[in-house]
Amino acid sequence: MEVWKRNLAVLWVAQFLVMSAMNQIMPFLPLLLTKELGLDGARDVHVWTGLIFGINFLPALIFAPIWGNLADRYGRKMMILRSGFGMAIANGLMGFVTSPEQLLVLRFLNGMISGFIPASVALVSTNTPRERIGFALGVLQSGGVAGTILGPALGGLLADAIGYRAIFWVTGGALLVGTLLVLFFVQEVNKPSKAKAPGGGFRRDFGRIWHTRPLPALFATSMLIQFGLIALMPVLALYTEALLGSAERVAFYAGLVMGMTGVANMIASPILGRLADRIGGTRVLFASLLAGGVFMLFHALAHAVWQLMLVRFLFGLVAGGLMPAANALIRQYAPAGMESRTFGYANSAMFIGNMLGPITGGLISGAFGMESVFVFSALVFWVNALLVHRTLFPAVVFSVKGAGQPRDKGESEARPANGVGAAGRG
Repeated sequence: MEVWKRNLAVLWVAQFLVMSAMNQIMPFLPLLLTKELGLDGARDVHVWTGLIFGINFLPALIFAPIWGNLADRYGRKMMILRSGFGMAIANGLMGFVTSPEQLLVLRFLNGMISGFIPASVALVSTNTPRERIGFALGVLQSGGVAGTILGPALGGLLADAIGYRAIFWVTGGALLVGTLLVLFFVQEVNKPSKAKAPGGGFRRDFGRIWHTRPLPALFATSMLIQFGLIALMPVLALYTEALLGSAERVAFYAGLVMGMTGVANMIASPILGRLADRIGGTRVLFASLLAGGVFMLFHALAHAVWQLMLVRFLFGLVAGGLMPAANALIRQYAPAGMESRTFGYANSAMFIGNMLGPITGGLISGAFGMESVFVFSALVFWVNALLVHRTLFPAVVFSVKGAGQPRDKGESEARPANGVGAAGRG
């Protein structure tokens, strides 16, 4: 098997294990706080649940560019291993906590050392032939989505069998297995050279990346994608309950509604990734944003749960083309030798969307009703599509300091992925 294909297969399994592990306990966090850590009172439970869930994103936002800088100097595989082993230890220790404060600190540390997924994306994008990057990133995303879908279900089974606290030990074990797979079976052919890596400090790095068009627009696009996707999460279960007309089996149907998007996303991501390789990531991203806004608007028109499930499935199909296309474009325009740093800033932008989306969605729902959140998210997708059309569709984009060259395959000839072309397939 060619090296890039083996890397992709191993990282698919690793991403599945990581995302499955990280999603096993979070849906049941309130129950953990009441049954294992002794919290009493709905207000305290809600406050601590929000703090413990959200604290993970703050250090991740800050440290993503730092880990990206180190990846460009010492290798993307090393950053995967750093993150994987670190998160395995942090999550294993969470099984021994005796107070919400201890869990909060460990979640903060977990966010600080995280970066498994961004480093995997950077490794695949820099070690895959240019003409297959879109397909590879689509396949890689499907592994993470599969883990996200199955994680809560597996967590529910484990909670009944071994208890909430022990799930952290299972999570740590799954993270350890995924990291060991990377250690022994992933080969980073296109390793960065520390001597040749652009230097000058974080301010100079940021300035060079920020002034490389259209990277700022792609960072904004990534943030808006996450913002639009996450804004509806606080109301989706309540909206499902409203359509059911009763409180019976709400959790079951809400799980189905959420799962339909993941299943469709898992199916569509490799297909749309391959399409991006053929016609250009910009076109796939633009079309996916337009269609995503349409299907998001249809959420507000559903009158039964089966209609909502259908809309969520259709939305998941087009959403499968969003992040793989965006990541492929970010890789394509990233300054040579600064690919991981560029992905680091892109992930910081995504974390901002992850933090602001639920807050905004909750405020809009409280002020104007649940249906208004879907209308708002549809507008976010359409504004994002306009941003993509205005900033990415010109046939030739020139980057900073005269390093201009035609970039987007399908609109113009793209440069090789850091030298990995047909001759670099393994």
